[in-house]
Amino acid sequence: MRIHHLNCASLRKIPPVGGGGELAAVCHCLLIETDSDGLVLVDTGLGMADLRDPEERLGAEWVAFAEPGRDVAVSAFQQVIGLGYAPQDVRHIVLTHLHRDHTGGLPDFPGAKVHVGDVEYRAVTDSAAPHHRESLERFMAAHRAHGPLLTPVSADERESWFGIQGVARPQGMECELVLVPLPGHSAGHSGVAVRDGVGRWLLHAGDAYMYHGEIEETPPLSHPILDLVQDGAQTDVEARVNTRDRLRALRRDHGDQVTVFSAHDPWEFARISD
Repeated sequence: MRIHHLNCASLRKIPPVGGGGELAAVCHCLLIETDSDGLVLVDTGLGMADLRDPEERLGAEWVAFAEPGRDVAVSAFQQVIGLGYAPQDVRHIVLTHLHRDHTGGLPDFPGAKVHVGDVEYRAVTDSAAPHHRESLERFMAAHRAHGPLLTPVSADERESWFGIQGVARPQGMECELVLVPLPGHSAGHSGVAVRDGVGRWLLHAGDAYMYHGEIEETPPLSHPILDLVQDGAQTDVEARVNTRDRLRALRRDHGDQVTVFSAHDPWEFARISD
């Protein structure tokens, strides 16, 4: 197995807390080469069409704040081709959640099976589900118009991962990958954990936290600009804080076995992708 760290959209530039040079926020995705499952993409960032016409597809208000770049070369579609593969080689997409900056590439891989936690799935498909309206608003119509092959993944409360109960295993995949419940940011937000080729685990924590200081510093240190994103999106503040603290404990107690990273922190991405 080989795992690639991809930045599938550059967003607005932000300074580090405490001063220093600005970096553009990222959309951190994983591309996993497997022998059994073809290519597996974890989150998709923005898609080709999003990068060409962000206002039309992503919403003018979101674009004004996020300031996405317009270079289609950073799309997962183009990066897959740049690695010598065809887009149809992406057989599985595993999503942390269904917000626009994580689902934009879905139309670029229409044949892929799209795995998402069952609570997140219900939030966008069941009008009676908690947080249905805001969940559907953030899962952009342009990203679902082609009818993506959304496949809910049910948690098994008997199964744990480093002490976190209720992990879920996508059906039809043989590689060692699990969805880890990390609630609070969205209705059914999950992390995606995959074992790398040297026996360690990578945990893509999505938007469970936004800035590395939240899990690395004591007391937790957040980023004022990224706090605006979290405050505007989170569905359950208490659950989100509990998730952050769970990730802090995971890093403290199992940092020799697990590398944790989030979706948008450019300093984390630079450190991990080197």
